[in-house]
Amino acid sequence: MTGPVAALLPGDRLHLQHGPIDLIIGADGPARPQAFAAAAARFDGLLAELVAELPLLRAQSTPDLPAPQGPVARRMHHAVLPHADAFITCMAAVAGSVADEILAAMTAAAPLARAYVNNGGDIALHLSDGTSFTSAMAGLDGRDLGRITIAASDGIHGIATSGAGGRSFSLGIADSVTTLARTAATADAAATMIANAVNLPRHPGIRRTRACDLQPDSDLGARLVVTGVPPLAPADIAQALDAGMAQAQDLLSRGLIAGAALFLQGQTRLAGTGFTGLFQKDEVAHAQGRSPQAIACA
Repeated sequence: MTGPVAALLPGDRLHLQHGPIDLIIGADGPARPQAFAAAAARFDGLLAELVAELPLLRAQSTPDLPAPQGPVARRMHHAVLPHADAFITCMAAVAGSVADEILAAMTAAAPLARAYVNNGGDIALHLSDGTSFTSAMAGLDGRDLGRITIAASDGIHGIATSGAGGRSFSLGIADSVTTLARTAATADAAATMIANAVNLPRHPGIRRTRACDLQPDSDLGARLVVTGVPPLAPADIAQALDAGMAQAQDLLSRGLIAGAALFLQGQTRLAGTGFTGLFQKDEVAHAQGRSPQAIACA
């Protein structure tokens, strides 16, 4: 495997890539160069830190499981621990935790008006007073799902998306689930759990395959992951979304998320008192060919 790659992109953005980690980073303020330098410096060696603890990070999280040692790994551990009453591993929060770590390095190095680290649609945000951030959302078919606009006063610093159509395996059938939370790691873990809950376990038309047969080293082991979902009857869609909403409402009541948007075959559910105002379907942006995810924009 080659080492980390860093490149400046149009629009004053930084691209960092190493193995499966692919970050798009933006920052506003005269200290942007220092922030980008800090991001690149922290990114160097980060993947090796995670690889060194992979067996522990791929193990099922339980309250008595030893905590990992690396700073990113510890972020992962803390994000998934509230869900340890069900099946989850630290890998459910890896993308958000990496984004949080790089953002923390940037804000520690330089004063910034606004900054984001987008790790494949899982986004860590820094917003100073009076600033806001807008993120476009798109479905697998390129259909516009709307935009999320977050103000500094909302206290939301993480956006994450999970689902059967994304880049990772899912136990559920949601096209996508996007969550808003205090950190990207927290949002990442929550999106995974809600997306897993959007499910029809006994539906004969849903194709499932053991995760280990698709990826031998998957943290999901022999658990069945969704590989295909047929067109569903409206009642089936509603049933699956109801199950996901129950999970979302539980996380809301526990203060783990600020809101969630659930999508399945043309039907949408929104959870959270603040999310409806933030998720504006009439403000759309085109993102053809993308997986269901939040895509950073101005």
